Amino acid sequence: MVVALVSLMACNKETSDMENQDSIKLIKENPLTYRLPSPRLESDMSAEEVMKKRRSHRHFVSKSIDASDVSQVLWAAYGITQKANHKQLRGGFRTAPSAGALYPLELYLLVDKVNEIEPGVYRYLADGHQIQQTIDHNVKLELSAAALNQKMIHEAPACLFYSAIYERTTEKYGSRGENRYVCMDLGHSAQNVYLQVEALHMGTCAIGAFSDDKVREVMQLPAKEEPLYIMPFGHYYNKREF
Repeated sequence: MVVALVSLMACNKETSDMENQDSIKLIKENPLTYRLPSPRLESDMSAEEVMKKRRSHRHFVSKSIDASDVSQVLWAAYGITQKANHKQLRGGFRTAPSAGALYPLELYLLVDKVNEIEPGVYRYLADGHQIQQTIDHNVKLELSAAALNQKMIHEAPACLFYSAIYERTTEKYGSRGENRYVCMDLGHSAQNVYLQVEALHMGTCAIGAFSDDKVREVMQLPAKEEPLYIMPFGHYYNKREF
């Protein structure tokens, strides 16, 4: 998993271009685009401890999180660990495995209370470790309503949102790609997120219960993208855990 791999990743020369990128940087104003801080490649927790402590947390405190934490979570979910020139790889190998290295997932960050980042919705651009704004205001209340009024979505300071472009996988694997492989890819990535937020002393919960049509409308998804998952994250209350 993420924590188990980080010491090996530290040796990759391909990550050296991010070594001096220690703080968030505005690189483009229209659309609003930030270059994220470099991911940390060490943790104060072992992989075994993180797996033992992992729980789903549904009650978040009203406390801002840092851009460095957001950077770490996005990188763990789908960040590039090794550059590659092959066009199919879309920038390089990722933290999460993908069938045929086709990487069908798209990740969005919903920002409410993140230091140094304006509220809104951002698409994660793994190549360059950047986020680019797609919606210029906070939509977590609307997303919560579309997800059966699950309060944890609008209580958390930030959310990850997953969609998939199935054709990236189905072009090679046909219906098996849609019915099995994309779901497997999602599971790999989401588990990385669970372990990474635990290592950051925060929590998350994977949400799949929502109206696809309403979520698609709230997130203003392109027609080719299918909504898959919502993962609110942040500091949490110690209440019910599963």
